[in-house]
Amino acid sequence: MASLNFKHLRYFWAVARSGSIARASEQLHVTPQSISVQLRDLEQVIGAELLRRAGRGLELTETGRRILGYADEIFSLGDELLEVARDQSMRKLLPFMVGIADSVPKSVAYRVVEPAMRLQEPVRLICREGRLTTLLADLAVHRLDIVIADRPMPTEVNVRGYSHLLGESDLTIFGAPQLIKSLRGKFPASLTDTPFLMPGEGVAVRARLMQWFEDQDLHPRIVGEFDDIALLKAFGQGGAGLFAAPTAISGYVCAQYGVHPVGKIESVVEQLYAITTERRLKHPATVAMSQAAQQDLFGNVRGSVQPASNSRHRTAPDPTPKKTVGARRVKKRADT
Repeated sequence: MASLNFKHLRYFWAVARSGSIARASEQLHVTPQSISVQLRDLEQVIGAELLRRAGRGLELTETGRRILGYADEIFSLGDELLEVARDQSMRKLLPFMVGIADSVPKSVAYRVVEPAMRLQEPVRLICREGRLTTLLADLAVHRLDIVIADRPMPTEVNVRGYSHLLGESDLTIFGAPQLIKSLRGKFPASLTDTPFLMPGEGVAVRARLMQWFEDQDLHPRIVGEFDDIALLKAFGQGGAGLFAAPTAISGYVCAQYGVHPVGKIESVVEQLYAITTERRLKHPATVAMSQAAQQDLFGNVRGSVQPASNSRHRTAPDPTPKKTVGARRVKKRADT
C-alpha cells in the first residue's frame, strides 16, 4: 500500500480551506496545474474522490470532509511542534478531558474540576457537557478521562468503569425574599401550596425529593421542571418558586442568586461521583479533584458502596481516611 505524502495532504488542506485551487496556488506559491496533479495523486492513495465541482467552485465530498478533519489536527500539531522547537522554555500541556453530566449543577462542577488547573504540572482542561449515557460512551473509547455525575454508573450501560464517590450533601430550600415573606407557618409545613421549582426527571435527586414530600404529607405547587439546574436557579432568583440545592454550596447560592434559605432537608442527600475506567484514581488531576471535593466542598465522604450486580460496573473503594460522622450518616437510607 502506498504511504501518505504529507505534501499532497497540505495541498488538499489549502484547497479545502481556501475554497478553490486558484486561491490555494496563490497562498502556496505554486501553479494551479501542480496542485491539481498533487490532488489526483492523493485521491489515488486514499482511493476516493475528495473534491468535486459545484458551480464555479469546489466542494468537499463526504470522504473529503473526514480527511479534512484529520488534516486540521495534523497541521495544528505540526505548528505546535515548531513553536515548542523554537522556544525550549515551552512545556506541552497535556489534555485532561472531563465529561460533566448536564444534571450536575455548574457551580458544583466548577468547584470540583478547578483544582485540576492548579497542578504543578499544568494540564489543558477540556470540558464536555451532555447526557450521562453519551459521556460514558466517550469514556469507553478514551475520548474522556473522567465523567462527573450525580449518580453512579447505571447498571444497564455496557461500559467497563468504576464509580468513585466524591461526596454528598443534604439539601437546603431557598427562595427569593419577596416569596419567603408570603410563606405561612413553619418549615416544612410552609411548603404546602407554595410554588416550587423541581429538577427534571434526569436529575437523580428529584425522586428522593418527591418521596420526601410524600413522606412528610407536603403538597407544594410544582410550577416548573428544569433539566438545566442553572436555569432553575435563575427562575428561583426571580421569585417564580422555591427550589432545593446542596447545603454544601448554600453560601454560593445565596450570594450568586440573591436568595435566602428557608429550611434544611437532612434526610435527602445529593451525591456526586467521578466515573473512570480505572479502579483507583491515579491521574494527578483526578486525584486533586477527588481530594478537593472531599476536603473542601463536601468534607463528608461515606464508605464505599457494594459493587453493582453487573460485573462491569463497580463502585471503587475510597482510599482516604474515613471521617467521624453523626448517627444520621451511619443509618442506611432506602434511596441509596
